[in-house]
Amino acid sequence: MKRSTIWILTVVMAIALLGLLAMQIFYMEKMVKMRNSQFSEIVMRSLYSVSTMLEQNETKYYLDQDLEEAQAYSGNSNLATNSFDFNERRPSNIDTMTSRQPEEIKLQRPANLNTLKDLNDSYQQKQEILKGQYLYQKSLLNEVILTILNQSSDRPIQERADSATVSGYLRSELDYNGLKLPFEFAVVSRGTGIVYKTHGYSPQSQRDVYSQILFPNDPKNKQHTLNVTFPNKSDYIFSSVKFLVPSLAFTFLLLGVFLYTISVAFKQKRLSEIKNDFINNMTHEFKTPISSISIAAQMLNDDSVRKSPAMLKHVATVINDETKRLRFQVEKVLQLSLFDRKNATMRLEEEDANASIHSVINTFKLKVEKYGGQLNANLDAEDPIVNVDRMHFTNVIFNLLDNAIKYRRDDVPPMLEVSTINPDENHIQISVSDNGIGMKREDLKRIFEKFYRVSTGNRHDVKGFGLGLAYVHKMITLFGGTIRAESELNKGSKFIITLPLYNN
Repeated sequence: MKRSTIWILTVVMAIALLGLLAMQIFYMEKMVKMRNSQFSEIVMRSLYSVSTMLEQNETKYYLDQDLEEAQAYSGNSNLATNSFDFNERRPSNIDTMTSRQPEEIKLQRPANLNTLKDLNDSYQQKQEILKGQYLYQKSLLNEVILTILNQSSDRPIQERADSATVSGYLRSELDYNGLKLPFEFAVVSRGTGIVYKTHGYSPQSQRDVYSQILFPNDPKNKQHTLNVTFPNKSDYIFSSVKFLVPSLAFTFLLLGVFLYTISVAFKQKRLSEIKNDFINNMTHEFKTPISSISIAAQMLNDDSVRKSPAMLKHVATVINDETKRLRFQVEKVLQLSLFDRKNATMRLEEEDANASIHSVINTFKLKVEKYGGQLNANLDAEDPIVNVDRMHFTNVIFNLLDNAIKYRRDDVPPMLEVSTINPDENHIQISVSDNGIGMKREDLKRIFEKFYRVSTGNRHDVKGFGLGLAYVHKMITLFGGTIRAESELNKGSKFIITLPLYNN
């Protein structure tokens, strides 16, 4: 799959997932707003009902008070008691007369005119009594209204709206409207602040407070406000969108899986490119020694070559060198493959690091001098004994020196240095430095990856599989040590190995 195709799929899937996530969040936000609006409407409706009931209580209080005064004044408790029910308790004879039809009256008209006159007088008398009762009731109500307007605001708010009554009305109205949540409230005066409040009333912000004016007809400077808060409001609001939480979680999970899949796809694409480079490099690396061996074999078929001991020796040397070179490359691939499968065995033994490094330096010095360079050794470690596999340890040093020559600069002769010290009583530190082309910072993070090769620009003489430093890192890790690299572009590189001593 092409990289452009992967990017297109990535963009399309990202847009789809982000769109789905945005729609879910938008829907959740709308649900929360709608639930919050419904909550506010229920609370305000309940508060209005509480305020109305308190006003009705106020009216009833003054009405009862006036009725008691009227009873005391007139001494006619029956009149005061039944004053509100005069429509229901009017005299039966009047009721009977008004309900009768004219025909019935005509049929029942007494023969005696005096009796008829007495009935008319009685009817008029009853009408006067009802009129008097109506006027009395009207004046009584007017007096109550005037008393409420003039005197009600002077009563203490604790009497007009005591906390038990307010709490009971609130609970009743909220339950009636389907809002069975615990609440806290306070009655606040416009001038003096909080008059009284419940123990848990402590709003976090003004947005959490719902307010309703008590007795709106009071003068503004004497008005009181009922403030109510709900500690569990958030739980109530978000309870309606809890079912969306699993959906949102699955969307995030899907997004994570998608990102991981895309990451794996790009890694596989990169590995595919690296393996293609590996195959190309391996073909080139194997092709050169095979070609040299093939030419040497053809030369052996020449009689003149076979008759010349010097030429025959040269051809044999070429075949031997190229065979070693071919075998070394094959072994590098096989060794890394074996260690990846954890099937290789190692012979860990007591080894003098200074002596092993000195042996490698003596062998490699000729190769450095071939390019006009120098290889210096400062083996100053006083305790150089380590627990390693001798063959792999020497291969590690050889690989680091070989890389220093491969990535040398053309404008200056190569200068290599190998040193050993004891940074503490339990470890030995081995450093291999050069003055080569160096590496970029992004290359330093990946140089120990298998098949990874540092870009060398226009240079085409640097060959390899990208396995050398991966092999070095693997071996040092198996020896129980660590390796790190320091480098600066166009100034050189330095590899620092730290190994535990044998007695540790």
